[in-house]
Amino acid sequence: MSKTQKHQPPSWFSKLSDMVLTLPQYVIPQHTLSVIMHALTRSKVTWFKNAFIRFITWKFDVNLSEAAVSERDFYPSFNAFFTRELRQGIRPVAAGKDVVVSPVDGAVSQIGPIIDQTIVQAKGRSYSVEELLGGDKVLAQRYDNGQFATIYLSPRDYHRIHMPVAGKLKSMRYVPGKLFSVNPRTARAVPRLFARNERVICVFDTEFGEVVLVLVGAIFVGSMETVWEGQITPPYGKTIQDWTYEGDEALSFEKGQEMGRFNMGSTVVMLLPAGMKSFNQEWQPEKKIQLGQAMN
Repeated sequence: MSKTQKHQPPSWFSKLSDMVLTLPQYVIPQHTLSVIMHALTRSKVTWFKNAFIRFITWKFDVNLSEAAVSERDFYPSFNAFFTRELRQGIRPVAAGKDVVVSPVDGAVSQIGPIIDQTIVQAKGRSYSVEELLGGDKVLAQRYDNGQFATIYLSPRDYHRIHMPVAGKLKSMRYVPGKLFSVNPRTARAVPRLFARNERVICVFDTEFGEVVLVLVGAIFVGSMETVWEGQITPPYGKTIQDWTYEGDEALSFEKGQEMGRFNMGSTVVMLLPAGMKSFNQEWQPEKKIQLGQAMN
């Protein structure tokens, strides 16, 4: 028996540990704390924002050499630093019309085929496409036998979101919900996590059918924005809101073009329709991925 196997805790203990450590998230005021964090990350008090930036840079080993501006003092607030731009050309976008690229920097959480309109969240946990899309049954049916990829962004990652393929904006939906953390432990412990949290659903017409990017909010991360509507949350709504885009409002995006950002980090769920080339099997849960890398 290897040392790794010898010291690995039994599965029941790991599950119990996940549940116990996640339990406080059910009782804390998720939205109130996220509003407070939203304000703090926009503070322009020099000593405070500099201390915040230095702590996160140290704690999560942020690679500032990839940023368009690497000097921490340049950024007027922590959020400006957190949503920093990358240096030109640092993330080449894989060529090919039928090549789907990663929309973000992060780590693959889960990836694979959509079977019986079900998406895998973690081992032993799943949720339906219809739930994820806020009850839109018609849209959900378009992903029968399609594919999904869930990518988790940690605090060290680049937090802008880009197009995985070229497409034209068709619609957007805001779905109110919880703000659980979306880290791997919470994904293992909280049922239907990504179908319960606040999210912004962006639908694009592409050469291959409708491609969906779902921006999932989280605790301290409940602020999402798109390049066409600006900040969507906060404020946090209580009802589903829908936008449709036609004519000049139906913006066209090239593959790799920025379409939105997380103010703080979170998760993107990408849905692809049936008929597109399957994801490359090299992409497995926990594997790091970068914006622009080919996924199929």
